[in-house]
This record gives sequence, C-alpha cells and structure tokens, in this order.
Amino acid sequence: MTRILFILDASNSMNARWGGKTRIETAKDLLAKTVNDLQGTPNLEIGLRVYGHQSPITATYQDCNDTKLEVPFAANNFSRVKSRIKSIYAKGTTPIARSLEAAASDFPDNTSRNIIILITDGLEACDNDPCVIAKKLKDKGVRVTPFVIGLGMDLSYLEKFNCIGTYADAETPESFTKVLENIVAKALLNTTVQINLNDINGTPSETDVTMFLYEAGTTNLKYTFTHTINKYGNPDTLILDPKIKYDLVVNTTPRVEKKNIEIIKNTHNTIKVDAPQGFIKVRFLNAAKPYQIDTRITQAGKYETLNTQKIGETDKYIVGSYDIEVLTLPRTYITVSVQQSAIAYVDIRAPGFVKYAAGNRIVGQIFTKNGNGTWDWVCNLKKGSKTGEWQLQPGLYKLVYRQENLKSSSYTLEREFRINSNKTTSLKL
Repeated sequence: MTRILFILDASNSMNARWGGKTRIETAKDLLAKTVNDLQGTPNLEIGLRVYGHQSPITATYQDCNDTKLEVPFAANNFSRVKSRIKSIYAKGTTPIARSLEAAASDFPDNTSRNIIILITDGLEACDNDPCVIAKKLKDKGVRVTPFVIGLGMDLSYLEKFNCIGTYADAETPESFTKVLENIVAKALLNTTVQINLNDINGTPSETDVTMFLYEAGTTNLKYTFTHTINKYGNPDTLILDPKIKYDLVVNTTPRVEKKNIEIIKNTHNTIKVDAPQGFIKVRFLNAAKPYQIDTRITQAGKYETLNTQKIGETDKYIVGSYDIEVLTLPRTYITVSVQQSAIAYVDIRAPGFVKYAAGNRIVGQIFTKNGNGTWDWVCNLKKGSKTGEWQLQPGLYKLVYRQENLKSSSYTLEREFRINSNKTTSLKL
C-alpha cells in the first residue's frame, strides 16, 4: 500500500500572479488534474491537508495553527479530494513545520509507503524548524518521505528540508507540471535509477550531456534525458520502466554506449558508465584580430570526423588521443592527448595575407617551402584572374604563374614571398 498526503499552501501569498493565473489557481488546477489521473491506481490511497485557508492574515495577527486535514485517507476518496480542492481560498499565514508535524498523525499506520507532497510558495512564517520536526517524526518511528515543491520562490530556506526529504523548484507554471508529474511517479514506484558518468578516478562527476535509452536490441527510443547532477552533488534519480532491458547511448564526443542493461524492480539501480572527459582548445599565439578558422577533430588513427571546432572555442572530449586538422593554408596537423578535466591547448601562429595584382589575366598556383627544402602545393589561383587575396600561415612561399593567353610553358614566371603573422604582403605581377 502507498499513501500520498498532499499538503497545499493556501497562504495569502499564493494569491500572487504567476503566469496567466494566480499561484493558488495554478496549484489547484494541476493538483486536481493529478488526483484525477491517480484515480484507479491499485494499492493507493490519498489524503489532503491544507494550511493558511481558515484565518485571514492581518498586519497584527497570524494564526500559526491554521492547518487542517481536509480529506483523510480512505479508499476511493478521489472525487472528495477534487471537490475540496476547488473550494479552497488562500488567505492566511504559512505554518509549514506545524503542518508537517500534524501530518505525521494523518497516516493510519507505518506499514505502508507514506509520502508527503508539499506544494508551497513561501517560507516558514511561524518560527519552527523543519529539522526539529524531522527529529520528532524519527523519534516517534514515523516513516514519511516528504517532497517539497516551491512555486516561483527562493528555495534557499527549503534546503533545511534536506534532513527529512527532497525539494524541487518550479520556476514557471509549465515547469510545475513536470515537477509534480515526476514526484508523483517517484512516489508510486519503488524502482529508481541513477546513471553515474564516471571520471578517470571512478567518481560520478561528469554531467550535462544528452542520454538516449533504447529498448535493448532495437531502435525504439524510450527515454531522453539531459544528465544532471543535483544540488547535493549526486546524479539525478530517474524513473524507468523495469519490465524491459535498455541500450544506453551517452552523447559525449565520441559517444559511449552500454548494452542490455537490466533494471531490478523495487530497488534503487545504479548504472555506471566510464565517461572521463577533458577539453581541447585551439588558439592563436599572436593574433591581432579574431581570425575565423575551423578545425577538424578525429580520434587518433581514425578518419571519421568527430567534431568541427573554431579556433578560440573550447569543447569537451572523452579522455584519449585526437588528431586535429586546422583548416589553415597550408593545413596544420597536430595530435593531442586529452586528460581528465584538463584543457589540451593547441597553439597556432596567426596567419598573414598575400595580395596580388597582374596586368593581364593569369593562371597559377601557390607553393610553400617545407623543412626538407622541397615545395608543397598550397592552393590554385582563380583561373583567368588579375587580382586575388589569400590568408596563409607564416612561412616562405612562391607563386608560379603565366599569362593565360600565352600558350607556351616557357612563359612561366615565379615570385617568392614571405608571410608574417598579421601582415599583408602585396605582389605586383
């Protein structure tokens, strides 16, 4: 048996506008829908406690005992809960701790899974510490799991609920829908999952990457999550259907896969994936302006392009060796080793420019002198051009050309020139 007690904040602050409605209107609408969706769930009973709805708050008075179990736990009381939700109006103060303390007596026994879902937009107004209440509940042997949903509020105070449960923040009415759905799902299921993306030390510190969960052996995508580490430094808890096995794809660069994962029912499952990551950053040593040059990243010894990355940008990669082709003229090729959480810097000299102008249309090519004294092709001139400009890496070059209308190879001419970073070399041909 699972019992869920909804505690609804009906304090005066819930009359504030939130999106297109007030907070209390949004909370009532969504809570009523949730109760309606729960109807017919086997082995489930629900109850409703409300605070702040009986005594109006004034400048000189607040009723800190304004908390009441409006609908006790019972079989098939869903319609009664929905009806009572509709008749609630927000008017009073915020006795959160006293409501939680009173809620301990709302549950008929401790043999069931007892869940509290508290929906509030305010801080404790009656000077009671939720952690003190938590200790009282524990001393009484009351086993209750509270979830706190904060509606558009600063939740720094609600971190005190760490001692008895967890909280989630709903910054918008749309996010409130998702948060409430997720918490209800966690309350109804005993089966939970966390996915540890382990670093090189086996610590689950990697995060912020998309994960696909396919039905094992198929292309049937069942779940998509952006991996998250929660406010306590742990991978977030997920709800997965335990009836099937899964193939997990973690969309790191390159991606990591884990096949045929079995979820064990009625327990907390931990899926461990080795996904240690570091960074690559290609940068100019002496650039006088932001040159726009791309790089092509592959795994060392492989040809498949993993990523294209602009010089000056930083991107994340699985720990290992990578070949980098910097799309300069001429091309620059470098192999780097990515280490855990470190940036592998690739330093490139800033390019310069060559401009040429000819009296007649020409055809030709540009070559660069390499380390052994031979010449390597760099690029072709635009056929029949009189002018042109190229961005080239620093070094010694020569331009080989002839006039387009002269049909003898003996008219071939050469012009050597040097390129320096951030400088323009002008050639009159």
